[in-house]
This record gives sequence, structure tokens and C-alpha cells, in this order.
Amino acid sequence: MSDITRLRTNQRMSQSVIHGDTVYLAGQVSDADGVGAQTRGILASIDGLLAESGSDKSKVLMATIWLSDIGTFDEMNAEWDAWVPEGHAPARACVESKLAGPQFLVEIRVVAAR
Repeated sequence: MSDITRLRTNQRMSQSVIHGDTVYLAGQVSDADGVGAQTRGILASIDGLLAESGSDKSKVLMATIWLSDIGTFDEMNAEWDAWVPEGHAPARACVESKLAGPQFLVEIRVVAAR
């Protein structure tokens, strides 16, 4: 049985959980101004968490993206497309959803290999 490692853990959640060679990140948010800036901030957080977990964005297997307004899909995708390494696009879902607070416009969760 593989060990489970939890990083940046509090009583409610861990920002990263590693099980075997799979890394599960919690949903990441940013309160920067605008969808583009929030997406860039979130992707930078994901880069940091993946590095801390022994992975990187070229190993992302799956992503789930929540937008508070699906009308911002293209703006978010401009940042996403610039971030994803060519030839390494993960399986992905993107939906409109009410997020935890009105300041949050984007939330992204990823699962990656190590």
C-alpha cells in the first residue's frame, strides 16, 4: 500500500495530497482583479504546489475549472493556453458555478503524475 503525504494541511483541507505517483491539488483561487489576473495567479500557485509535490505542469493529467461567469471563458483560456506546454494538454472540464465568495472569478483544481 502506498503512503499518503499531505502538504500545507490544516484542519479543513490539504493543498496537495500525494498518493503513490499521483498528486491531487485542492482548488486554487486568487482575489486579483479580473479573470486574466486571477487565472495567472492560480496557475502560478499550481506551479508552486506541483514543484513542492515533485511534479510540474507537463505532468497534469486532469483539470477542473470553475468560472463565476462562463462569458469569461475566452479570457481564462488565453491564460490557460499560454501556460499549458504544447503536447501536454490534460483532460479538462470547465463549468460556470457560484464560487465561495464574490471576489473569486476562477477556481482551478488539477491532478498530476509525479
